[in-house]
Amino acid sequence: MTGNLAMKQCHRFSDNLSRRQMLTASGCGFGAVAFQAFAQQIAAAAGNADSVHHPAKAKRVIFLFMHGGVSQVDSFDPKPKLSEFDGQDLPFKGLDNLDVALKHRAGNGKVLDTTWKFKQHGESGAWISELWPHLAKHADDLCFIKSMHTRGTSHGQAVAMIHTGNDNLLRPSVGAWVSYGLGTENENLPAFVSITPPAGHGGTRNFGSAFLPAQHQATTLGHSASKADDATIEYLQNHGVDKSDQQRQLALLQQMNQRHYSQTKDAQVDGVIQSYEMAFRMQGVAPELIDISGESKATREQYGVDQKETAEFAHRCLLARRFSEAGVRFVQVSTRYVWDQHSNLVAGHTKNALSVDQPIAALLADLKQRGLMDDTLVVWGTEFGRTPVVQGKNGRDHNPAGFTVWLSGAGVKPGYSHGATDDFGYYAVENKVHMHDLHATILHLLGIDHERLTYRYAGRDFRLTDVYGEVVNEILS
Repeated sequence: MTGNLAMKQCHRFSDNLSRRQMLTASGCGFGAVAFQAFAQQIAAAAGNADSVHHPAKAKRVIFLFMHGGVSQVDSFDPKPKLSEFDGQDLPFKGLDNLDVALKHRAGNGKVLDTTWKFKQHGESGAWISELWPHLAKHADDLCFIKSMHTRGTSHGQAVAMIHTGNDNLLRPSVGAWVSYGLGTENENLPAFVSITPPAGHGGTRNFGSAFLPAQHQATTLGHSASKADDATIEYLQNHGVDKSDQQRQLALLQQMNQRHYSQTKDAQVDGVIQSYEMAFRMQGVAPELIDISGESKATREQYGVDQKETAEFAHRCLLARRFSEAGVRFVQVSTRYVWDQHSNLVAGHTKNALSVDQPIAALLADLKQRGLMDDTLVVWGTEFGRTPVVQGKNGRDHNPAGFTVWLSGAGVKPGYSHGATDDFGYYAVENKVHMHDLHATILHLLGIDHERLTYRYAGRDFRLTDVYGEVVNEILS
């Protein structure tokens, strides 16, 4: 197919057609690498016109996932009652608001006081423990939700909930929904990148596209157990084949894919076509983004890239900034599965917070310095919190009934705290926010109505928030 012919065939599309209608239509030459940039430009223009339901506050999201369950009562939700009742039974009996499994696991524990001192920070007076000294300097930029609750007492369930909004195995991840709804800002990069994603507790489902077209699955850099400086995008480059040969091979493969698609109109085949072509275009951009050797000494010191304790997560956060700055809509950065302290909470949380506190604070400062915080939403979260009662040797058990997340940047109130748990930090009791509500709010800030972002599969319309979810308007600026 010649360029002129492809152009003529593409002229038959109306400017009012949606991005997905264009990408799933046949006969436009989308399977030819040479014409993909042209198609992407048209598709992006159409998508921007009808994918956003209302004015967006945020153009992109950086999601910082703390895998294992961070203790809210030792981090951001101080409870003086823990000191008063330390070593005693809880003053209330029965855990009616929790799942039966959690009753048996944690219901008989004694109250465990926190080891860390809390202090109010900034003009907002946000309470932050000494576990987070660097983050505390940004207290006036943070918007805390202290009344989170979710479904699932096990990591598998709760990790699935925060990533996909459902504890079912077959659901698209948040980033995949964002990619589907908005597409990419940069035609040479995917809309969704996951840096060192969790290998366990769901693995690929945590960044997968499930029944959405395949191109909306995250492009991954390594996995949570790999070192960030070794993380690469697998199969992006074949050094045994020169670029011209690779282009010819890809063109032949795409001709076969396009022929199959023209016969089946299978959205997953179209997704494969789009993924191959994205991979080809990424070869000229992604390697440069992954290479942080050009970052200044001051930036490396700010993040802690060259410090033993912080090097790993600092590298990941720096990559997140680089990919976000380059136009990736949704970037996720994950820790290893290290926050699950059923015993030895002090040693575990001290080590873990030390490894991420400085890099996260540096990311916030760097985004602000570059003028990116005005349209970037940073979300810090964990699959659930931890109980105020002891488990094992000075540890805490899982607690999905009350925990904390925080947001910063585009569209949220800075220096604000929403909701509350009870006097012991066990249950969310005031202005409760479910995981579905958090997801609805993230989509809202991106200009998406969570009730209108749907995909028809197996005879029904699916959405990220299922049949639930309300935007948390109180935290919006």
